[in-house]
Amino acid sequence: MMAHRSILFWLLFLLPSLLLVTMVLSVNIGATGLHFDALWRGGDDADASMAWLVLTQIRAPRVVMASLTGAALGASGAIMQGLFRNPLADPGLIGISAGAGLAAACVIVLGSASGFSILSSVWAVPAAGVLGSFGATLTLYLFATREGITSITHILLAGVAFGTLAAALTGVLVFRANDTALRDLTFWTMGSFAGSTWPRIGILSPFLMAATAGVIWLAGPLNAMLLGEGDARLMGYPVERVKTVGMLTVACAVGPAVAFTGVIGFIGVVVPHLVRLITGPDHRLVLPGSVLLGAVLLTGADTLARTLASPADVPVGIVTAILGTPVFIWLLARTHDGVGV
Repeated sequence: MMAHRSILFWLLFLLPSLLLVTMVLSVNIGATGLHFDALWRGGDDADASMAWLVLTQIRAPRVVMASLTGAALGASGAIMQGLFRNPLADPGLIGISAGAGLAAACVIVLGSASGFSILSSVWAVPAAGVLGSFGATLTLYLFATREGITSITHILLAGVAFGTLAAALTGVLVFRANDTALRDLTFWTMGSFAGSTWPRIGILSPFLMAATAGVIWLAGPLNAMLLGEGDARLMGYPVERVKTVGMLTVACAVGPAVAFTGVIGFIGVVVPHLVRLITGPDHRLVLPGSVLLGAVLLTGADTLARTLASPADVPVGIVTAILGTPVFIWLLARTHDGVGV
């Protein structure tokens, strides 16, 4: 365990600096080189115009979207693991990602088959993803709540069942899809930041601001929830409100992000474990650490995704799975050896 001063240095200086360096490198790296010298000269130079266009309309929104999505997934994983007291919990476990994926698959397949403009517009898939994720969250919450008491166990089990059902229905849609829809659906389900734009970031921002307020409020109550719901009540925390705020925070953070970028795995599971190796279990440190480290890792993963097979894009979900699986197995091995995470 690191000393308290070293942990604060890691959280307040090292992680923000690492995020800044990663974002700058990610902006600079790509299929088309950025001529910063021409950009600095400005004027009507063609190289300067091209560099400005690539910087402001392609690279910068993509890097910002990757950072925000990584932060959302990292924080959501930490909240889920604290709320469910389950080290494997992440937003995909309770069907939030699966609900967004099923709704998006419906729009892609039906839009391609019918040719209706409203279904084939660029906003239809993200809108469906948002509605699907919030619909899944609301359904699970109502199912697991009786007489004002929400059962975490019922949410967990029902979420696993719902996720399996949504995956099966998505499989049926894939089976019925034509070639165009199948290509779009396959790429979306593996995640990509290729369609990132400033208007999309503008739509995502209010949801993330609401999620940030939830993260700040949850830090103390989640520490108490680690001791069990009974102990948390004795300590004066409103346990049922903590569950409600936790679910809404995860839905606000993950639903819109998944809707715009597709399903991206392993960030929500792995990042909180890596942060706890440094900070310990205190959620006042785990939550901001997960926000920053999630942003760093997903920004770096997206940089790899668009440079490994340049000029083509590798779906970022493939990169996070390749990088995240060995790390997750290493974390499991530490637990098996009694070191703990």
